[in-house]
Amino acid sequence: MTMKKKSVSCKVKVRSLSIVVDINLTRPFSDKMDVSQAKQEHLLALKVMRLTKPTLFTNLPVTCEDRDLPGDLFGQLMREDPSTIKGAEMLMLGEMLTLPQNFGNIFLGETFSSYISVHNDSNQVVKDILVKADLQTSSQRLNLSASNSAVVELKPECCIDDVIHHEVKEIGTHILVCAVSYTTQYGEKLYFRKFFKFQVLKPLDVKTKFYNAESDLSSVTDEVFLEAQIQNITTSPMFMEKVSLEPSMMYNVTELNTCGDQRESTFGKMSYLQPMDTRQYLYCLKPKPEYAEKAGVIKGVTVIGKLDIVWKTNLGERGRLQTSQLQRMAPGYGDIRLSLDVIPDTVNLEEPFDIICKITNCSERTMDLVLEMCNTRSIHWCGVSGRQLGKLSPAAFLSVPLTLFSSVQGLQSISGLRLKDTFLKRTYEYDDIAQVCVICPYTSNES
Repeated sequence: MTMKKKSVSCKVKVRSLSIVVDINLTRPFSDKMDVSQAKQEHLLALKVMRLTKPTLFTNLPVTCEDRDLPGDLFGQLMREDPSTIKGAEMLMLGEMLTLPQNFGNIFLGETFSSYISVHNDSNQVVKDILVKADLQTSSQRLNLSASNSAVVELKPECCIDDVIHHEVKEIGTHILVCAVSYTTQYGEKLYFRKFFKFQVLKPLDVKTKFYNAESDLSSVTDEVFLEAQIQNITTSPMFMEKVSLEPSMMYNVTELNTCGDQRESTFGKMSYLQPMDTRQYLYCLKPKPEYAEKAGVIKGVTVIGKLDIVWKTNLGERGRLQTSQLQRMAPGYGDIRLSLDVIPDTVNLEEPFDIICKITNCSERTMDLVLEMCNTRSIHWCGVSGRQLGKLSPAAFLSVPLTLFSSVQGLQSISGLRLKDTFLKRTYEYDDIAQVCVICPYTSNES
């Protein structure tokens, strides 16, 4: 008998996962078939199904006016429909749940759950059954099997069930590899495996921005404001359960996403994020006292912390994402940092007022400083210019009280301070250090 053998590759869908297998098709020219060339059938059958939450069943209400030809026929049919809500038949949502009709989407941060079943379709007793499930990603291969021990025997029409769970932490292509090995009653060892391929998508688009809040009354390491922009790039709404910032060991964080005495969320009680909507979260980070006192500790690139985002989707399915450590380039202050610890908001015209300057050595060498005060068009300094401040060690600071007055009304900038290092003969100029509002205390009475 002459036979013609053809090998093809096809995709077979079992429940909801796509199985990629190779099948050898043997097509004889006559009615007789050469059994030796036929593909050997296994005694066990493997079934894999993804476990997901169901969805609410939706109706499409069809109505008409009473004077139309159908009359109350449509209304009567909707009232008799078991899937509608009694007394609210016009709502699209019903009282029933719908099981998943396809594989659906898997997003980064969600938990992938799958049901694996191995059934003995034969009339023989199979022994030493070992079921192994691995998940292959672009960077690693993970073993998801709950038990790696073999089952002693499996009687006909019996099955081995297992449920696997895995929190998805990578995007891209994932392949679930299910392998089954067993021994027949005649001592023959058989083995087969199947591959289930699926894609993991990105649910959120997270962007961050840093703002340096350098003020006149700040310390050497100022506060930092972090703005986190979170966009829902899925096709369904999300309930944002938690968006928090876990600071690094150098910072304390304050969330600025609430208002009022009741600390209510600025986004309202129902914190839903619709598809393609973006929401901004704001946080204030302040260096801890033990780090803020040391000028040279927080320099260059510093680790701020990481965002922890938790959301829920259909029927409470939870997802969670944690960003990598957020880094911020600390502002450079040069060799010497000059800031103001005390300064009034409002002063009177041509009346002296006091300020306290804080001078910090940000370099790695000792400095011998001299303070010079230069008058400007509106700001006039009181006291002796060229005062010796003495030596200042690295990371040390010095508080210097000064007196000045303004001869011009309005918002005036304090400028004209000069620090000279006698060791290197280098002069550091400080202008526009702060601003003060100058008002006139005298008012003319109109007669």
